[in-house]
Amino acid sequence: MLLKLYEENPSVKQIEKAAETLRKGGIIIYPTDTIYGLACDMRSHKAAERIAQIKGINIKNAHFSFICKDLSSLSEYTKQVNNTVFKLMKKNLPGPFTFILQANNKIPKLLKNKKKTVGIRIPDNNIAREIVRELGNPILSTSIRDEDEIIEYTTDPELIYEKYRNRVDIVINAGFGKNVASTIVDCTNEEPEIIRQGVGELQY
Repeated sequence: MLLKLYEENPSVKQIEKAAETLRKGGIIIYPTDTIYGLACDMRSHKAAERIAQIKGINIKNAHFSFICKDLSSLSEYTKQVNNTVFKLMKKNLPGPFTFILQANNKIPKLLKNKKKTVGIRIPDNNIAREIVRELGNPILSTSIRDEDEIIEYTTDPELIYEKYRNRVDIVINAGFGKNVASTIVDCTNEEPEIIRQGVGELQY
């Protein structure tokens, strides 16, 4: 199913449809403030395995980010962050960043692997955040890569729909995405460190 949504004023009905699909163990392709992503409800291990299959990887090696609506749910999935990290996140989120944090013991149970870290994303995109808000908990997300090594990421939702229409439940068309991913900031050591420079310029 292809859903047309506008970021400035996303249709409540369509947001509900996307959240309900996730709730039932479905997979959606949705826009962020960077590239389009594949997502499922974080509580659906079957859906997470389907995403890993689509990407041709073992679920144990899958790098999922947790997409949250705001920082309030942070403590549910991560160990306590220090003041410096919290301030840094507060200053840069919502925005095109993935913050790598120490996971608490809920994460291995959710992902059925031994992951000790978790990537947290709060995209500066109304559609993404509204879906998470409607669902009531974070979603697991991973980027859609393009086979073309030069392009790296597919930006046209119509092309994404053509390619994935039989493999996912919903593709959201919110216009062209970017083809540069988020900036990844590792906050698991003493000092936060940028391990991938993406579209986001970190403000300290």
